[in-house]
Amino acid sequence: MKVLFPIIILCIGLNSHAQGSEKENVKATIVKFFDAFHKQDTVALKAMAKGDIKIQSVLVNKEGKSILQESSYEKFIKSIASIPKENTFEEKLLDFSIQVDGIMANAWTPYEFWYKGNFSHCGVNSFQLIKEDGEWKIIYLVDTRRREGCKS
Repeated sequence: MKVLFPIIILCIGLNSHAQGSEKENVKATIVKFFDAFHKQDTVALKAMAKGDIKIQSVLVNKEGKSILQESSYEKFIKSIASIPKENTFEEKLLDFSIQVDGIMANAWTPYEFWYKGNFSHCGVNSFQLIKEDGEWKIIYLVDTRRREGCKS
């Protein structure tokens, strides 16, 4: 048992390190996604997704009713590309909470959205990712959007 204990501790440590580095890889993928988003780089955005992923937004309308908006990733990319270059926009990520289990990951990223230099709304993004051929790819994205309860 005395010999087995250090081996168990070493394995736990190695697994913890591997999980930590995978979390960093997932974070890097999300950062890369937003770099492409802000540059309106549709080629990079397409390369970061796996399959025909669905984009959803959860919000509350003016009447206080919960709304689920759905779109295809292709439509999302076209909408990003159609924003005139003079209309600046930035989604500022405030934090990252990442969970990894083998080849699947979830990234929870609270954000603030700014349009033409003005605060627009805040919320949280929830990304689901799959690791394929050593790369993390986005397979699902849902966000919330609100104007109240934001830091700004």
